[in-house]
Amino acid sequence: MKFISEASTSVKIQKMKERVRWRHSSITARGIDQTSMVLDNGKDNPDFSFMVIGDSGTKPYPGFHPQRKVAELMLPHREECSFVLHTGDVIYIVGSQEYYPRNFIEPYREFIQGGENYKRIAYNRITFNQTPILPVLGNHDYYDVPLMSRLVAGSTKLLRQFFRYKDIEIGWYGSEQGNVFAQAFIDCLGNIDSPLLAEHLDKHYTAKTDTGLCLRYEPGIFTRIPNRYYTFRYGGIDFFALDSDTFNMPSPIPSTRQGDEKRRQLSKQRHDIEAEEIQILDDITKLNPENSDHAQQLDELNAKLNQIDEVKIDIEKQLTSSSKSNLIDWEQLDWLKKRLIESWHSDEVRGRIIFFHHPPYVTEATKWHQAQTLAVRHRLREVFDAVAQTLGVRNSERPIVDLILNGHAHCLEHLRTTNTGHADSNINCIVSGGSGHRPRRQRKEGNSLMEKFMISTGIDNRKVADSYLFVGRNGHDEMRRLPYSFVRIDVKAGNPPKFTARPFVAEWYQDKWSNITLEPFEF
Repeated sequence: MKFISEASTSVKIQKMKERVRWRHSSITARGIDQTSMVLDNGKDNPDFSFMVIGDSGTKPYPGFHPQRKVAELMLPHREECSFVLHTGDVIYIVGSQEYYPRNFIEPYREFIQGGENYKRIAYNRITFNQTPILPVLGNHDYYDVPLMSRLVAGSTKLLRQFFRYKDIEIGWYGSEQGNVFAQAFIDCLGNIDSPLLAEHLDKHYTAKTDTGLCLRYEPGIFTRIPNRYYTFRYGGIDFFALDSDTFNMPSPIPSTRQGDEKRRQLSKQRHDIEAEEIQILDDITKLNPENSDHAQQLDELNAKLNQIDEVKIDIEKQLTSSSKSNLIDWEQLDWLKKRLIESWHSDEVRGRIIFFHHPPYVTEATKWHQAQTLAVRHRLREVFDAVAQTLGVRNSERPIVDLILNGHAHCLEHLRTTNTGHADSNINCIVSGGSGHRPRRQRKEGNSLMEKFMISTGIDNRKVADSYLFVGRNGHDEMRRLPYSFVRIDVKAGNPPKFTARPFVAEWYQDKWSNITLEPFEF
């Protein structure tokens, strides 16, 4: 059975535009830039810090609550950190409103205004306090539940809970094509009656930037981001938040003999993993979550089901990809290219950070060979190459961006790209996707990432990145270790800026928590 569905790229884009009244006459008349915001918390210091989390939005497990544990690790840093970046997958498994109270509001209650009464806070009435959480969309924040799956999963939810079966976090609802995320975090101007729109814009879109008026983000008062992708400047650093869910469509499979063979292989792979999925579901019904040994087996089997879902979706994207231009969000990519060029031409900017969900570079076992990973890497590389060409010799002095932050891979990882032959060379990348959902293992091939490039003489198999730190699942059975994590990043004064990343890890091992000390790293 197909438990998860995903809207097309064009539907995602259109729905999000409707929610923010994209370029409505009242907005354009005021010269408002709907992709910029000013973070108003009284600080503009070149020395500042922030935290990064991702892939967090999951429930407590029997006996332990990983997401809450990570939140507790973050609490001592609130006073020193200006904000928290969330790299996506805010809510598992299908971004549903019914899981926001338990999977987001409750674990992060100290970061939310009135969080001491977290049970009274609705998912669409969240206001962050002095250390706000600034998110981007993950793939699970866009997922929905087909009607038949909804009838099966939703109607049996209470029954499963009553008998304490494993809750697979799929109930009556899905993300409504990203609408739940939008209602929780984005300033949905579509919710406002037309006569009141002007008053709302005049009240909250008062900040000024080089691109016009924009939304003023006020911790403790009004904490809404302006769009699904956006930018803000803090301490001389330009931050770019992207929606990678709309530019991760794989390139079309060519209509050649080799292309036909690839389609056959993908179809066979899909058939095989669906058979494996049926077997796992059958195995799950034979296990009792009250038994500690069975509970561990259930956790492993559910982790395999999640991986199967990802593989099935990746295969489906490959099989349905075509040359149609609406499969790629060119508008967002053109926006990024333009804003990066503008950033490089501003004397007020000393650094640039991009954060989005799907990592272009990662050694987690399930992600590197996904077609979506390659698609995101190629799209980003095209943008960086175009920016470098426009800037000319200027960008040879340093990378186009200083840091790329991602989630999606359930681990904590620090990588650095090599000389790729493109403008994505020598960039530091941090994957912070280990903040709550089941950690994943590192791939067996090692820390060096190789990529095939077509050149005039054939294929060049080139090293494109090295991994210097990986924190993920390791061990088996009673020796299994589950590390959950976030990272704090300290930005130092100077141009170019210096960064210090401080990893924080809590490990669940043999039914107890241990804090793991890792050395900070600088770049």
